[in-house]
Amino acid sequence: MKTGRPKIKVPLEGLDIILDILSATLLILMIAYAVISYSELPETIPSHFNAKGEVDGYSDKNMFWQLPAIGFVLFFGLFVVNKFPHLHNYMVNITEENALKNYRLSTRIVRFTNLFIMFIFGIITYNIVESAKGNSISLSSCVLPIIIGVSILLPITILIYQKKINK
Repeated sequence: MKTGRPKIKVPLEGLDIILDILSATLLILMIAYAVISYSELPETIPSHFNAKGEVDGYSDKNMFWQLPAIGFVLFFGLFVVNKFPHLHNYMVNITEENALKNYRLSTRIVRFTNLFIMFIFGIITYNIVESAKGNSISLSSCVLPIIIGVSILLPITILIYQKKINK
């Protein structure tokens, strides 16, 4: 695919490395927790929660592996996509002068998205296991507003910052 955009390597900074390490750590912890907990799960496990955090759907125990598998695919998919920032979508025309700052912003957005997904998948995995074991959990009451808040505020912040760096 030809974009006509400059192909430059975006040098990693400390924050980029930390985000990648945190995302990978959350993925590994989620998979490890799933492997360790699987034998303790009943044949039917919770698979859906309402806004109050109450179980309102059940699935076969084998469906439990879908979440870690999807997390694994998403993590590595986003990791690979981040290697090609010249192929990302931008709201401005990318030139030699603004490429580095826009590519850096775009790759950071992907890194934060990856971390956010691994965090959410980890919480869901934990909720499924604990609910299946019959333990009452109250994470949903505080986690859901945080997820919704971040999902709304982060894009707004990104748009404002993107306009600032491209003046």
